[in-house]
Amino acid sequence: MTTIRLQNTKTRQREDFVPIDPRNLRMYLCGPTVYDRAHLGNSRNVLVFDVLFRLLRHVYGPDHVTYVRNFTDVDDKINARAAETGRAIGDITAETIGWYHDDMDALGALRPTHEPRATDYIAQMITMIADLIAKGHAYAAEGHVLFAVESYENYGALSGRSIDDMIAGARVEVAPYKRNPMDFVLWKPSGDGVPGWSSPWGYGRPGWHIECSAMSHELLGETFDIHGGGNDLMFPHHENEIAQSACAHPQGEFARYWIHNEMLQVEGKKMSKSLGNFFTIRDLLDQGIRGAVIRLVMLGTHYGKTMDWTDARRAEAEGTLRKWYGILHGHGFGPKLVAALKADGKWEPDAEFIGVLANDLNTPGALARLHVLSKGKTPAALAGFANGLEMLGLVNDWAQIPMFDGGEAGPTVAPVIAAQVDALLAERAAARAAKDWARADEVRDILNAAGVQVTDVGGQATWKPGPDFDAAALGDL
Repeated sequence: MTTIRLQNTKTRQREDFVPIDPRNLRMYLCGPTVYDRAHLGNSRNVLVFDVLFRLLRHVYGPDHVTYVRNFTDVDDKINARAAETGRAIGDITAETIGWYHDDMDALGALRPTHEPRATDYIAQMITMIADLIAKGHAYAAEGHVLFAVESYENYGALSGRSIDDMIAGARVEVAPYKRNPMDFVLWKPSGDGVPGWSSPWGYGRPGWHIECSAMSHELLGETFDIHGGGNDLMFPHHENEIAQSACAHPQGEFARYWIHNEMLQVEGKKMSKSLGNFFTIRDLLDQGIRGAVIRLVMLGTHYGKTMDWTDARRAEAEGTLRKWYGILHGHGFGPKLVAALKADGKWEPDAEFIGVLANDLNTPGALARLHVLSKGKTPAALAGFANGLEMLGLVNDWAQIPMFDGGEAGPTVAPVIAAQVDALLAERAAARAAKDWARADEVRDILNAAGVQVTDVGGQATWKPGPDFDAAALGDL
């Protein structure tokens, strides 16, 4: 079995990944707060975890991996957006979740096994908060409930900070009801027009951090394999998750492996609205930049390094995909050919490709291996290349392999396929000469079904692959 190695933030070491139960592997990714479109940076941890999800499914089997990514649908930013627009909060969150799904689908990301919404787990949050109070790790004050940071001796271990350093370096809310400036909110009161639920501490709503602890416990248990997110969440969000989960369930370990991705820049600068380089995923898609291009640019940098989105990298990725998809089209890849390769036992991933990818999700190295594998001359020789594209999410539907239009860099057709089209055109010409119109029409229909564009000039026929070219529709090779 392939050994996967991961950089574990918890231990600051690259470790062999050993699942708690190989038949029930579980991982959690902190998802979005749903009040607006996802910006480009929001997609990075989605794509990192999507590749990890695919790799784990390959190694352990798709039925043995559970992937949870939540939606935070109760938050002050959502409340503010509702106040600004006069729209109902439920309408805003439902619309934003729809946008998020559309955008991540466009990037080729698989849907997680579960996508819990915070508002569906309020009861579990209240139960966990009450338990923390009973165990002396939280206290109620002026309608709030706060976690007592000093009650958890390992607070700061994930981020490597001491409480004194965190107090000195962080902008923390200093409220009269706090015993310690670092204590964080588990529950807070709700006023008029703000979502709220009845609780032992009054009408209110949960703090941010308790949501993920309650949802991960409910769906994955007291101890699960992997937890992840951007490194901007390491403190305070993930630090607070660990503290409250460890105190609520001291017999568990919470998450064994922590995976954090680095942030994104645009043309060497931090993405921000003030610099005019802030854009959403939808902005790029609406400009005609394909989701697969965005994905390839993202995967071109290791998740542990800062990712720099540049127009040059976008153009390079587009050129690479034009070439790669052209190879697939030219050799007749589609559902029929892939099924045949599987039946013949040839649809196997390249061992070197998998080995590179399994070494801490080395996507740049995996892409470099695909360039080598793309030099195969037959469908069987290209099976590892095609399989690798699927593993990286650059092809998700063999019935709809993307096609780039125009230019010499457009898709090429393998000689064996071109010969097959030429033979069909010759057969059509012979049928016409013999006035066998039924056979001529039958050949025409085969060519049309395959997306072959035929031009007849002066009794001579020329052809080229159209946007929907599918060599498999020409018949058996």
